[in-house]
Amino acid sequence: MNAENLEPSTSTSNRVARVTMMEGVGARVVRGPDWKWGKQDGGEGHVGTVRNFESPEEVVVVWDNGTAANYRCAGAYDLRILDSAPTGMKHDGSMCDSCRQQPIFGIRWKCAECPNFDLCSVCYHGDKHNLRHRFYRITTPGGDRCAIEPRRKSKKITARGIFPGARVVRGVDWQWEDQDGGNGRRGKVTEIQDWSAASPRSAAYVLWDNAAKNLYRGGFEGMADLKVVNDAKGGSFYRDHLPLLGEQGPGSRSGPGGLAIGDQVNVDLELEIVQSLQHGHGGWTDGMFECLGTTGTVVGIDEDHDIVVSYPSGNRWTFNPAVLTKVNSPSTASSANTDNANITPPPTPFTVGDLVQICSDAEKIKLLQRGHGEWAEAMIPTLGKIGRVQQIYHDNDLKVEVCGTSWTYNPSAVTKVASSDGAAVGNSSGERLSALLKKLFETHVTGDINEELVKAAANGDASKVDEILSRSDADVGISNANGMFAGHTALQAASQNGHSDVIKVLMKYEVNFEIEDKDGDRAIHHAAFGDEPSVVEQLQRGGADLNARNKRRQTPLHIGVNKGHIGVVRILLELGCHPSLQDSEGDTPLHDAISKKRDDMIQLLLEHHADLTVTNNNGFNALHHAALRGNPSAMRILLTKIPRHWIVDEKKDDGYTALHLAALNNHVEVAELLVHQGKANMDIQNVNLQTALHLAVERQHTQIVRLLVRECCNLNIPDKDGDTPLHEALRHHTLSQLRQLQDMQDVGKLLMGLGTPGADKKSSASIACFLAANGADLNIKNKKGQTPLDLCPDPNLCKALAKCHKERHSPTSGPQNTVIIRNDQESLQECMVCSDLKRDTLFGPCGHVATCSLCSPRVKKCLMCKEPVTSRHKIEECVVCSDKKASVLFMPCAHMCACDGCAALMKKCVQCRSSIDKLVPFIVCCGGNPPPAPQPPGIMNNGSRDTTKDVQKLQQQLQDIKDQVRTKIV
Repeated sequence: MNAENLEPSTSTSNRVARVTMMEGVGARVVRGPDWKWGKQDGGEGHVGTVRNFESPEEVVVVWDNGTAANYRCAGAYDLRILDSAPTGMKHDGSMCDSCRQQPIFGIRWKCAECPNFDLCSVCYHGDKHNLRHRFYRITTPGGDRCAIEPRRKSKKITARGIFPGARVVRGVDWQWEDQDGGNGRRGKVTEIQDWSAASPRSAAYVLWDNAAKNLYRGGFEGMADLKVVNDAKGGSFYRDHLPLLGEQGPGSRSGPGGLAIGDQVNVDLELEIVQSLQHGHGGWTDGMFECLGTTGTVVGIDEDHDIVVSYPSGNRWTFNPAVLTKVNSPSTASSANTDNANITPPPTPFTVGDLVQICSDAEKIKLLQRGHGEWAEAMIPTLGKIGRVQQIYHDNDLKVEVCGTSWTYNPSAVTKVASSDGAAVGNSSGERLSALLKKLFETHVTGDINEELVKAAANGDASKVDEILSRSDADVGISNANGMFAGHTALQAASQNGHSDVIKVLMKYEVNFEIEDKDGDRAIHHAAFGDEPSVVEQLQRGGADLNARNKRRQTPLHIGVNKGHIGVVRILLELGCHPSLQDSEGDTPLHDAISKKRDDMIQLLLEHHADLTVTNNNGFNALHHAALRGNPSAMRILLTKIPRHWIVDEKKDDGYTALHLAALNNHVEVAELLVHQGKANMDIQNVNLQTALHLAVERQHTQIVRLLVRECCNLNIPDKDGDTPLHEALRHHTLSQLRQLQDMQDVGKLLMGLGTPGADKKSSASIACFLAANGADLNIKNKKGQTPLDLCPDPNLCKALAKCHKERHSPTSGPQNTVIIRNDQESLQECMVCSDLKRDTLFGPCGHVATCSLCSPRVKKCLMCKEPVTSRHKIEECVVCSDKKASVLFMPCAHMCACDGCAALMKKCVQCRSSIDKLVPFIVCCGGNPPPAPQPPGIMNNGSRDTTKDVQKLQQQLQDIKDQVRTKIV
């Protein structure tokens, strides 16, 4: 299976396999659990690069030491993925809460115990955050979460290979002539860098012994330009936490943690830990005590990857997968312990099902429990009580069900219960057994009244609740109705389970609606967790505070939105809760609805006057958040509800607008909405004086570049270093990309766009030519005195840039007035479907012209704005002169019935007699730019903006704010 010499396969099936596995090419890997190939890799912890997949079962890896061979990636797993960032794998909308990388590239690590806390691989293996916390590993964007054990006791391995300090020579993919000084010459790695913005940590910067220095591929597209001679340490990593290369993610065959529908599971953790982990995953109610120590069956995996478990009682409960343990079959358990097969544990006097009595001496049992499940204060109620053995562990420790809970005990801390005449309690005819079982499983009537009350409330037993509270010996009153058991009141238990009858009974006894559990959640929060709109309404009538906040500052509305309970959200808003309160992260319910992609909730919140200008702790308002998350449907809704237009261009503290964020993260549809529907100012600069175009060019997001340029953004705005977008494009240019242009003959292809779909869409050279072709200044200097051409070392590309600039750029046109050549005009008139006929059909209600009349019936949504098409009208000749075709859209009636000349004379539409407020040229309806207009008075002769307009804008914003404040005071 493993070969020292590579023999590339040419079969069709293998070529198809390479395509399907392409996302893994370039990943940095280490040896895996099934490794049996000696020291081909250089030893444990040494790193290699995935070069290609020979088949779905076989992968080719080039190790940093230069060895290349085939390895197994199906059935047996020879490799683990150390870092998938070089492949371009990224989790849009995520951010590392330690280093603030955004989005997270490679593997995403999500804390299972802290809400909304993520780490990138560098920070996870660098021991950021609490080492005792469990994490979920998310290998692919939107993929299932795999529960990982805490790092505190996990083994760490030191990574070795091409890292800073390593000595290297040219490797198998070297193609850079004699930059290194000649074959065999050595250099020193000074830094691991990004070969491109979309492929982080995929290159190494090398200082050669001949004093030359440059960047070389080390993972980018599977290439290995270098081979290590003397390796260096690259930090350490948690070996057993890494995913296996080629292993189908847990989601393909099971849920998080490897759980699948039909699996048998137990809850083996301590009560307090379970309650903590359940927060945000269905919560905890006292009815769930039946789950502790009882085996259930997985019956579902919900959209949040929580696990739905059914129990023998018929109840179903939703769990955080981190609290569940899969129950192994006897065969699995035995095979799992083969390493200890020769160790025979000492015999134990206990068997599963035995009744045992717990030691009643608290000090003694604390000592006995050391190293045997340990001691927890929550175990105090079990002292002296009788329980039943559920499981006997390999070290003879006992798992005992007692007082409705399960704990692990030292066998010396319990005594086996036997009948007084010596007969075993298991005797089927013994009356003592019946008595003991009754005592074990009956509610402890003579025990804690609060326990009885809360359990009855959780089970919906209203008569039982009334009976408990009305007992003559129960000191009937507020203190009983508000008593707590296991951290919850009866009202909280009833609210989460939707028991309205119980709530009515409790209200008779003056129950306190505002008592908090240990998480700060009140009854109204529990009703939101349980998706109980009727209970929310019932609690509000009783005086519950709809805007109550828990310890995370979440209101019931936050919880309803996050859990996706639209009924709870609707009733809370209808009852008048505040729609825009912030949680501890500063997020409003609107932020959460955008993150959850719940357009129905976004619409509902905005209808009830949610404030989309409120910013969270990271400075994001709702528009920023929708742009960051790449949620076009949310952005479309927000733009239709925006109260003041200038909010579209609102800046964060770092100067980023929503358009900056969309450009940075390549959210094309969101950017189109901001530019077309939101009329966003494309030339606003952030604190580094970068425009959205700077960011799009830097990240090589060609579609965003095309959008901004064709909407006539300013191409020559300098950033803080004096660099224009063209400087930025050429700085990212590399020799590998240069080779793509050496044989370029047809510059016209670049003038129409950024290459064909089959070309390298990320080529910074192509972006540079596109900018030059659209009027970018080739002679403007940055603060170092460099022109864009000074950053271009290749004369062929310089010639291409000059040719693009000459063929496209008019000598008299300024940066805002790019000349639209005939080719562009013609392309905008072609049908977007067939490209054979001219566009001649007006879509309603959007007013766009995208297709010919033959293709228009096939279009359900406008190809330009994605709005549903409700009407289609073929554009005929002008109804006035009959000489020319109608070419002007009247607004607001949206009729196109007159040509340019006739339309200019009209005050009313000749078709419907409505007043005309605006004339829209045909070319604009097709997605083009309007004809050049006379320079407005707001622009000076030197191209700078008259400050009068800016002052007027600021005055308008101030007046809006004053009006808003007056409204709130009234």
